[in-house]
Amino acid sequence: MAWRFKASKYKNAAPIVPKAEACVREICVGSYQTYGNNIAASGAFMAFNWEHTGSSVAVLPLDDCGRKSKTMPLLHGHTDTVTDLKFSPFHDGLLATASQDCLVKIWHIPEKGLEQSLSDPEAIFSHKQRRVETVGFHPTADGLMYSTAAGCVALFDLSTQKEIFSNNEHPEVIQSASWREDGSVLATSCKDKNVRIFDPRAAGSPIQLTAESHQSIKDSRVVWLGNQHRILTTGFDAARLRQVIIRDVRNFNTPEKTLELDCSTGILMPLFDPDTNMLFLAGKGDTTINYLEITDKDPYLIEGLRHTGEQTKGACLVPKRALKVMEAEVNRVLQLTSNMVIPIMYQVPRKTYRDFHADLYPETTGYKTELVAGEWLNGSNQAVPKMSLDPAKREHGDEPIIPRLGPKPFSSTTGDVSFDKVFAVPLAPGSHENISNVGQDSGVEMTPAQGAKPDLIVEIEIKKKHEREPAVSGNGVQKSLTTSERRKIFEQNSESSENSTEGEDRTDADLRRNCTSRSSFAERRRIYENRSKSQVDEKPQSPVPLRREHSKVEPLKPNQQQQQQGNVIDTKRISVPEGKLMEEHRRGNGAGLKKSATEAAFSAASTKRTSTVFGKVSKFRHLKGTPGHKSTHIENLRNLSRQIPGECNGFHANQERVAVPLSGPGGKIAIFELSRPGRLPDGVIPSLVNGSNIMDFQWDPFDAQRLAVACDDGIVKIWHIEAGGLSEPTNTPAGELTAHLDKIYFIRFHPLAADVLLTASYDMTIKLWDLRTMTEKCSLSGHTDQIFDFAWSPCGRLGATVCKDGKIRVYNPRKSETPIREGNGPVGTRGARITWALEGHYIVCTGFDKVSERQISVYNAQKLSAPLNTASLDVSPSILIPFYDEDSSTLFVTGKGDSTIYCYEITDEEPYICPLSHHRCTSLHQGLSFLTKNHCDVASVEFSKAYRLTNTTIEPLSFTVPRIKSELFQDDLFPPTRITWSATLSSEDWFASNDKAAPKVSLKPEGMETLSSIQQVPAQPVKKPDHPQFGGQKSEYEINKQQEIQKSVSARMEFTTKLEQDDMEGVDENEWQE
Repeated sequence: MAWRFKASKYKNAAPIVPKAEACVREICVGSYQTYGNNIAASGAFMAFNWEHTGSSVAVLPLDDCGRKSKTMPLLHGHTDTVTDLKFSPFHDGLLATASQDCLVKIWHIPEKGLEQSLSDPEAIFSHKQRRVETVGFHPTADGLMYSTAAGCVALFDLSTQKEIFSNNEHPEVIQSASWREDGSVLATSCKDKNVRIFDPRAAGSPIQLTAESHQSIKDSRVVWLGNQHRILTTGFDAARLRQVIIRDVRNFNTPEKTLELDCSTGILMPLFDPDTNMLFLAGKGDTTINYLEITDKDPYLIEGLRHTGEQTKGACLVPKRALKVMEAEVNRVLQLTSNMVIPIMYQVPRKTYRDFHADLYPETTGYKTELVAGEWLNGSNQAVPKMSLDPAKREHGDEPIIPRLGPKPFSSTTGDVSFDKVFAVPLAPGSHENISNVGQDSGVEMTPAQGAKPDLIVEIEIKKKHEREPAVSGNGVQKSLTTSERRKIFEQNSESSENSTEGEDRTDADLRRNCTSRSSFAERRRIYENRSKSQVDEKPQSPVPLRREHSKVEPLKPNQQQQQQGNVIDTKRISVPEGKLMEEHRRGNGAGLKKSATEAAFSAASTKRTSTVFGKVSKFRHLKGTPGHKSTHIENLRNLSRQIPGECNGFHANQERVAVPLSGPGGKIAIFELSRPGRLPDGVIPSLVNGSNIMDFQWDPFDAQRLAVACDDGIVKIWHIEAGGLSEPTNTPAGELTAHLDKIYFIRFHPLAADVLLTASYDMTIKLWDLRTMTEKCSLSGHTDQIFDFAWSPCGRLGATVCKDGKIRVYNPRKSETPIREGNGPVGTRGARITWALEGHYIVCTGFDKVSERQISVYNAQKLSAPLNTASLDVSPSILIPFYDEDSSTLFVTGKGDSTIYCYEITDEEPYICPLSHHRCTSLHQGLSFLTKNHCDVASVEFSKAYRLTNTTIEPLSFTVPRIKSELFQDDLFPPTRITWSATLSSEDWFASNDKAAPKVSLKPEGMETLSSIQQVPAQPVKKPDHPQFGGQKSEYEINKQQEIQKSVSARMEFTTKLEQDDMEGVDENEWQE
């Protein structure tokens, strides 16, 4: 058994995560219900799904990093989500994409990457109205591609662009496929819970072996373990535990090893390196990537160091030839998250990295093969030659190995054209021999759309149709024009185009050097922005995840205004919104387009909030959430209920006490006094016994002792809590209201009127009640499915609902029982929430999209046809519960079971949803409840206060804004607030339509000076003759404060006259003479 303790060279391979600056950041990635990995890599490029729907693909250089623009070049080739994508193992620029639109497309990536968006693929293959699930290339035959759709396996020859094999013997959807390293057979995992060995060249049925695999219909993956006789699958067992199974094809029905991991819901993506036997398991939605080493004897799987970081949306391995072998990098995993691509380097610790460690790098599979698709199909097998990763044995030394990119593929009219000739690399750029080989030997006339790219063969100047033909040398090779010749051509083009174009119709010649029509940078920018949208602006964009169309103008300082000369304007903050240009195009209003961009930008920024190139400037951008001291916690909570419906928040608090549902029969709700924090005693917790299952509960906003509880029997019970709280369980409510004959979804108190309660039921009706008389006053109808939520407008006149039928409705309950406005809401059916914002002019709705990704949408309350903007968060089953602070326009959203409270500012300008600093808690919470504004400690710049329910505690949570002069009242953060903690009018007045606006009150404590009053003190000029350029005005208060700071800092600093060189060993004079 000594072999068990044999140390592996890769046992201590450690994951090294680079800094954020070395990652690809600020990308737009959604959550896709696909069988693919959502990202792929070759020796030169990486490709991954882009945007919320995933119908586009981003392609970047493998070593790329930094922020990415939302307008970067993409592959726009599919009309639905891209389900899988793979690079060819023999051509780094050849990419295959499969999509739900039933198509497989082949793309050729230029040598320098995407410089403009591509929408025309090199080849298209159809699966006849069947969604394509997986796609890939054969490991040994060049130009052989496979794809799966439903239960069909198809093979395609790219050189002839024809399907050469198809089989439909799988009874269910094929979820994964993997070739053996020698390319002889294929392993597939299917939704019918079986795994199969598939040989397309076999006589008769290609299915050679079949065995039962993971016993859950959820996703499964399969990977062939190199050239071994073993395969590895990942999936779920009957109890939905994640499994890893290793099988030997020689004893296929009996698993060699079964490993059960955990009960997480993310499918494990297996990434296997046959050279080192390193296996990486990355689960979709997980934050952990497991590393295991596979052995040929028990225990078969040896766990290594695991990596924990961001939530994974996809993962792939980088080809071995692209690794940094001189740094002992044995593997590199590209982790795709919602907004980043993180290259995780697995490095083997060594004493020195000066030499190449040959023991870590056995010869790996190369990138050149002589086998083509037709030969393989006819029965020929030929292994891909191995290559060494030792830089001393490579042609270009330490430089990365970049295989053939080649010209674009094309359709051949002859049958003798091999795929190798199609993708042949030019022998020498600009040589006549190379041109003749590519153009004549293939027998096909090469065109710019079909043949080689001009910059790969000879430098060709692309000009307009009215340009002169370039000179040709005697040997037939086109000459490269000199700089002076190019300049003359450009000047001629600009002069001719200047007379025939104006406004948005100007050509690219206006942007060229020495153009007479380009008088300033502002003019150049205007011309640039009026060009086609296909031209990509590569300038860095704002880090705000959502794209903003409107950029504002930064006011110039007086000294900057003096430096401006003539009509030259600083345009660093000036841009024309693309949306406005497109709108003018649709309307056909040419006058709007001819207006200069400078004038449009200045006029658009007249009254809007300040913004910069870094996004919106918000006073609450750096808000900070701080949990209360442990002495303020209520601890030792027990038996919390997990069966509360999703329409209920599950936790509610006011300034005196909190209500928490307990598990068990009887519908119990525990009441805890906030004035008595600490550890709860063991034993029975005093509670309200309702007798039926609890559907929802809510405190009266104007009476801290009254609690309304809705039950599944259609009865609303009104409880009155005595001062001092509960001392024993009670089952006698103060009143009962038989509201509906069916279950109640939720209840809502009116925000301004006392004794007005709203109930929503399973019968799809909403009723309004007067609690003084316990009578029904209004009934609302119009819903066709389950009602998810209702929210009162700030004025108390209107109400908005969101329904399972995907509709948002606005009601005026006292005037009409049917909705007065209706629009499209979230398409997901898991649940949704709704709230009003910006004094009732906007509506914010949280919900799910069609792929179950949580999202936040902002609507104009007057136009509900489509959201103004939508922000996507992540994939989670919990419903996002919104809490809106109207004074700061801050939206807090979180879900049950989350550990993060997401913070956004809702604005009346694009992008409408601006992300702020999110608060991450140390533990998961089961509920969150905010208090009214009058309970905030404004002296500590606390603008919002909440209580958080965890599994065992109730913790206070304070949200503050960092300020330097915290001793002053920050009146810019605390405007006069509406009084929502006392009733503005009675129920009788409200039902009689005697509306009254809520009064406002200032939160300024007595004796506290305001920030604005200090800033308005007349400033005294400070004389600084030595530095006149920094001359400014400071108030006396600021001068005194600065002097106090200088004195305090000087008093704490150590003063010494000793120099560092005094302790150094000197040199004798005789040594200098020597």
